[in-house]
Amino acid sequence: MDKAKNKKKNLTPEGQFRLSLDNCSKTKDLSTAISLYESAISEPSIIRLSNNHFNSFLYICSNSFSDPSTKNDAIQFGFRVFEHMGSCNITPNEATVTAVARLAAATDDGDRAFELAKGVGNCGKLRTYGPALFCFCKMGEADKAYQVEEHMRSLGLQLEEAELAGLLKVSVEKEREEKVYQYLHKLRMSIRSVSDTTAEIIQSWFGGEMATKVGLFNWDMGQVKETILQNGGGWHGLGWLGKGKWLAQRSQIAPDGRCLTCGEQLVCVDIDRAETERFAESVASLAMEREVHSNFKEFQDWLEKHSDYDVVVDAANVGLFQQNFAEGGFSIAQLVAVVKELHSRSNKWPLVILHKKRVRTLLENAGYRELLEEWINEKILYGTPFGSNDDWYWLYAAVKRKCLLVTNDEMRDHIFELLGSSFFARWKERHQVKYTFVKGEIKLLMPPTYSVVIQESENESWHVPLAGEVVEESSRTWLCITRQASCESDNKQHASVVEASQVSELDQIAASCHSGSFTSQNGGSLNKCSGLAGKRKERSPSPTPSHSSLQS
Repeated sequence: MDKAKNKKKNLTPEGQFRLSLDNCSKTKDLSTAISLYESAISEPSIIRLSNNHFNSFLYICSNSFSDPSTKNDAIQFGFRVFEHMGSCNITPNEATVTAVARLAAATDDGDRAFELAKGVGNCGKLRTYGPALFCFCKMGEADKAYQVEEHMRSLGLQLEEAELAGLLKVSVEKEREEKVYQYLHKLRMSIRSVSDTTAEIIQSWFGGEMATKVGLFNWDMGQVKETILQNGGGWHGLGWLGKGKWLAQRSQIAPDGRCLTCGEQLVCVDIDRAETERFAESVASLAMEREVHSNFKEFQDWLEKHSDYDVVVDAANVGLFQQNFAEGGFSIAQLVAVVKELHSRSNKWPLVILHKKRVRTLLENAGYRELLEEWINEKILYGTPFGSNDDWYWLYAAVKRKCLLVTNDEMRDHIFELLGSSFFARWKERHQVKYTFVKGEIKLLMPPTYSVVIQESENESWHVPLAGEVVEESSRTWLCITRQASCESDNKQHASVVEASQVSELDQIAASCHSGSFTSQNGGSLNKCSGLAGKRKERSPSPTPSHSSLQS
C-alpha cells in the first residue's frame, strides 16, 4: 500500500493527469473530465494533449447521453474537444470519428454522422456507421438508412441483428413491404435466432394492415417448390405469397422438425447448389496448392467416374477412435462396424477414404486382406497417396458429391479455417455425422432434423426462432406465422401431415443428399415475383423423400 502511495506521489504532472483521466473514463465522470480538460488547456506547457487524451474525453462524452441531466453538456463539450483537436492538427482515427458520430446522432444529425463515418474510408467499422444508421432509422428517414447500409456493405461490413432490426423497424413503419421482406431474409442469413425486441418488430408487421394486402394471390406452386430445391429448402425468396390476415402465435417445434401449432415441417438448412459448387472448387484449389497437383487431380477424375455415394467415411478418424491406450492402434473392427451399419441402412456402400500407408499396413495382415481387397475392387475404399493429407480428400468428396460425412473431427485445423468459419459451420451442421461406440455397438449421431433459423415455406408460413438458453431445442419458443385462412385449413390437414412426416431422420437426410435437395441460407433472388404468377396448385404438405436411402 505504501509503495502504491509513494508511486502515485512520484508521478509527473502528465502522469497524474493521465491517471485522473483514466479514472474519469472508468466512472464516466463528465464534470471531473471537463475540469481536467480546462486545467490542461490553461497550462499547455505542462500538459500536452495527445490523440489518446482527446479520444478519452470524447469517449466520456459519448457515454453521457443516457443521463438527461448531462446530455447537453456532453454534446457541447464533445464538439468543443473535437474542434480543439482539429486546431492542434491531430488527425482523428476511427475511435475519434465513432465518438463524434455519436455526438452528431445525439443531436439527430444523421447526415453529419454519416459524413464523418465515410471520412475514415476503409478503416470504418460497424460501430463507426452505427450512429448514422440508427439515427436515420429513429427519425424515419428510411431511404437514408438504406444508403448507409449499402455503403457499409460496399466496405465488406456485415450487419448484425441490431442494425438489421433497426432497418426492419423503419421499413415496417414506412410500410415498405419489399424492404420488410428483404430484411427478414437478411436476418435469416445473418443470425440463428432473434431477440424479443426483433420478434416484436416482426409481429408488428404481420399484425398490421399493409401485410394483409401485399402478395401474389395466384402463383405457380411448382415453381416455388423448384426454387426451394435450388436454394436447398427452407426458403424461396420469391416475395410475399397470398393475401389476407396473418396469425402470429408462439409455438414449439417437435424433435422431428414439425411445428406443433401449424404442422409445417421445418428442414435442416444448408448451402445452396451454387454455393456447394463454389465450396468444392475452393477446397480443390486449396488442396492443389498444398498437395501434389497430379495426385489430387487423379482423385478428382476418379470421383467423377465413381460418383454414386451418399456417405463418405473418414476412415482414420473412425479406426483411431478411443485407441489412445497402451495396446491401442488402428481398429479395423470399428471401421468395419461403421461401414456395415451404413450399408444396412441403405443397401449402398459408402466411400471410405484412408491413407495408402495405412492401407498397405492393413493388407499385410492376412485376417484383413480379403476384406480390404474386396473394398478396393468394389471402389468402396480409396487410398490417398503417400505424403498427402487425407483431410482434403474426404472433405472434397463429401462436398462435391453432396454426401454425408462420417467423422468426429471437429475440423478446426488451419486448413479448415481457410474455408471461412461461418460458411463452413453451416455446411458441417447439415452434413457431418458423428458416431460413438456403446458397449462395442456403433451409434451414428445424425445431423439435426431441422435448423434453428428463420424459415419460409411454400405454404406461405414463416417460422422464427427466439433467442434464449434452452436445455433441449424442442423447448425453444418460435413464432409461427401463417395466414388465418391457411391456418384453419392446416389444422384440418394436421393429422395427415403428421402421419406423412413419420419418416426416419436418417432416411430424410440421406434421401435429400442423394437427390441434391439441400436447404440453404444464402443465394437466390429476393422479390422477383414476376414469373411466379400463374395458376396456384392445390396446397399439399411438404414432400417427404420418395426413396428409402440409408433407412434407420
